[in-house]
Amino acid sequence: MAKQTKAKPQKSLETALFTAADKLRKNIDAAEYKHIVLGLVFLKFISDSFQKLYDELVSEDEDVEYEDFYIAKNIFFIPQNARWQDLIKKAKTPSIGKDLDYALELIEKQNESLKGVLPKVYAKENLDSATLGDLMNLIDSISLKEANTSDILGHVFEYFLGEFALAEGKKGGQFYTPKSVVELLVSMLEPYKGRVFDPCCGSGGMFVQSEEFIKEHQGKINDISIFGQESNQTTWRLAKMNLAMRKIDSSQVKWNSEGSFLNNAHKGLKVDFIIANPPFNDSDYFNESLANDARFSFGTPPSSNANYAWIQHFIHHLAPNGRAGFVLAKGSLTSNTNSEGEIRKKIIEANLVECIVNLPAKLFLNTQIPACLWFLRRGKTHTNTLFIDARNLGTLINRKNKILTNEDIKLISNTYHKWQKAQENGNSSLRGGATDEAIQETNNYEDTKGFCKSASLEEIRALEYILTPGRFVGLADNDEEFDFESEFTRLNTELREQLKQEEILNKQILASLDMIGGGIK
Repeated sequence: MAKQTKAKPQKSLETALFTAADKLRKNIDAAEYKHIVLGLVFLKFISDSFQKLYDELVSEDEDVEYEDFYIAKNIFFIPQNARWQDLIKKAKTPSIGKDLDYALELIEKQNESLKGVLPKVYAKENLDSATLGDLMNLIDSISLKEANTSDILGHVFEYFLGEFALAEGKKGGQFYTPKSVVELLVSMLEPYKGRVFDPCCGSGGMFVQSEEFIKEHQGKINDISIFGQESNQTTWRLAKMNLAMRKIDSSQVKWNSEGSFLNNAHKGLKVDFIIANPPFNDSDYFNESLANDARFSFGTPPSSNANYAWIQHFIHHLAPNGRAGFVLAKGSLTSNTNSEGEIRKKIIEANLVECIVNLPAKLFLNTQIPACLWFLRRGKTHTNTLFIDARNLGTLINRKNKILTNEDIKLISNTYHKWQKAQENGNSSLRGGATDEAIQETNNYEDTKGFCKSASLEEIRALEYILTPGRFVGLADNDEEFDFESEFTRLNTELREQLKQEEILNKQILASLDMIGGGIK
């Protein structure tokens, strides 16, 4: 009997393409190279979409250069000399870099929504024309004849964003939230319908995943509208392209260099869902103009840490029944630095905290600081809070990084949704209106030692408003709640704040002494 050989797992199209593209990178840094590659993927996408309708118009004997035909179908109009099928013929010519930059300029002039978005980086000296030609041929290998070419290119773009973020490491985490974390947030919030807001939107992954979720559950993508803000212009450009690949209206995704605190692009906006991953423990956000800001209704956050500024920014923008799910450093659950403990107490007493999830380590590319998920809800009909400790979940994909598997995401989100139903049905039974079926549904959620616990407001008060899940769910086996990294980060933040205050005091003392000295003279 012949010896059977184990077949190697076949690479996905996205993986094969990225592997091939990365081999062409040579001496170009990943941070720069991603704009070169993603720009080509985007150009191929909009050209394919244009060409498909162009061919249909030819068959119908219509005027193929009449722009309104394309606008009506939400398709970018591609001027002559900027179309992929013309550019690919020049792929191996020495002038291809200049030709591509010129083509992107023409496209921006023709399409107002793309103004200032496209990367005109192809004529740079460190990118030789041969490499560029090879890249174009690689992207061109996705055949236009395939019925779902646009969907494929959208998935390629998203996959490439993640792979480039991994290649960049810490810097990559500034524009990209790991996909499994985004999937968990969206799976728990279920943004089927309404306004979705991300005031620190990075490359737009939260919005893309919301659309994927709606498609997967047979909803209507037009039932949601998105609003976003990003302070990094380069990252904002990635977001605009990422959303355009999905034909998601990004007209309300704004950029300004000041950021959401100092220049709120969506003043007065009230939304149904907020999904966000703000910078952890940001210490460079505050100036005096924020001291009496209306958004900080629960208290002015410390200037040394933006965590509670972000939380209050989210609350400020929630509609009466709005919900928010966001990532924060785990220290936000326990910190009492300056006003943070008092602000947390007020938010809890206002009955806004619905769920806290403790995340595994190594999920994020740009930090090793332990992280958690907060879920806030306006209009809660009960005063309980769900705590989930998911630190033991996740799977390593390399030495430094983990992902949450589909099974992990399903376990956490199902626990959350069962708990939500239990609270609703429990309230019905208190009012005397619960059916036997509803009571049975309530029993579907159970506290699980070491994993999840439904805690009352009284229990949270008893623990002095500390929101660390491990304090509530208990210990499974010999698990220990003490988190050295989180505690070190908290103490370091407190020390920096104390040193800052001492520096201010010393300056005041010196100024007073100078005044006294001047008076003696």
